[in-house]
Amino acid sequence: MRPAAEQRRRTDAPGARTGARSAPGAAGPPGPVGAPGAASGPGMSADLLDGVRQWLARSGAEPTPARVAQALREQGRVLGDAEVLGAAERLRSELIGSGPLEPLLADPSVTDVLVSGPDQVWVDRGGGLERVPVAFPDAAAVRRLAQRLAAVAGRRLDDARPWVDARLPDGTRLHAVLPPVAVGCACLSLRVVRPRAFTLGELVAAGTVPPGGDRVLRALIEARLSFLVSGGTGTGKTTLLSALLGLVGPGERIVLAEDSAELRPDHPHVVRLETRPANQEGAGLVTLEDLVRQALRMRPDRLVVGEVRGGEVVHLLAALNTGHEGGCGTVHANAAADVPARLEALGTAAGLDRAALHSQLAAALSVVVHLVRDRAGRRRIAEVRVLERDASGLVRTVPALRWGADAFVAQQGWERLRGLLRAESGEGNGGRSG
Repeated sequence: MRPAAEQRRRTDAPGARTGARSAPGAAGPPGPVGAPGAASGPGMSADLLDGVRQWLARSGAEPTPARVAQALREQGRVLGDAEVLGAAERLRSELIGSGPLEPLLADPSVTDVLVSGPDQVWVDRGGGLERVPVAFPDAAAVRRLAQRLAAVAGRRLDDARPWVDARLPDGTRLHAVLPPVAVGCACLSLRVVRPRAFTLGELVAAGTVPPGGDRVLRALIEARLSFLVSGGTGTGKTTLLSALLGLVGPGERIVLAEDSAELRPDHPHVVRLETRPANQEGAGLVTLEDLVRQALRMRPDRLVVGEVRGGEVVHLLAALNTGHEGGCGTVHANAAADVPARLEALGTAAGLDRAALHSQLAAALSVVVHLVRDRAGRRRIAEVRVLERDASGLVRTVPALRWGADAFVAQQGWERLRGLLRAESGEGNGGRSG
């Protein structure tokens, strides 16, 4: 990347997209860079493209077809329209797009793109990670792409700050780590956020929710119970929560507080708040804890914390104990049974003692919905649990429903959950006796 071109890109294209979502004809995984059929077209060598790139950098011009054709003429090359358009597309992808990753990000089936080396690119299409035949010229090209994407997100990524976690303009979640922290080559993780949330019906069809389980989840929203969606990384917590928030009545106001804005519920009244890192002078930091406090002053009917992972748990529990019904969020946990211990650890780190935390938790939350990924990579709801206090006063989770191929299977806590859901809403048909 030449400095002039970088400056031009940053000033003229701040909202550049990382993936060509508008390319409906994109077919299958692309071949390695330089392979037959690549965007550079026949006769477009790497040296020739580099010459065009240098000319554009010196002139400060964008890689439009007309400018690329002019650059080729300056080098004594005259090519046909197809070759010029191919060179323009490849340069545009390299300068303001995501380079060789662009076709992968445009694929609607791809949820994650991971790069751990110049020729080590992996994707997740919902069935686990698979390696794809996409390659970068060298490790330096991976580093340049990581830094360019960070700049598009308005973040710094260099030797002094060798990692970044940010949201790109199209919603894609970016995480990148540079050497020497990442040994050998910069590592890139891109999580694609689709512009439309899945419906609950689509999650049933995909097998995330068992048949009939959608009735229980609808009743959970209608009863305005406070709940958490738990699970490991990549189990579909955000996807499920977005679908559930789409069931909230249109007259209710949803206020989202997120570290990175990923929730996209299909709802007419959503207020989205997002954290902000400190600038280079160390000023301007906005934490998730700050957002939860501000959200409480915004008259939320539903207060949602995208991911509970720090001191904001104290303010969230306090809010849910002051009349804010139906609040929800996600939390990382190995199992639903571990959620109280996980929240206890977060609350203790924030200065809340154990007894106070469990008292707040018992009054604030009612249900935990736990997601897993099986060995085939399929995401599904493993179980639904209710919270109750034991004889010692500590909160524990009690299994109410567990996954079944034909329906949720009722467990010991089902009667308590059914009572919470208000039997008159008709939700009881979603489970069956085990």
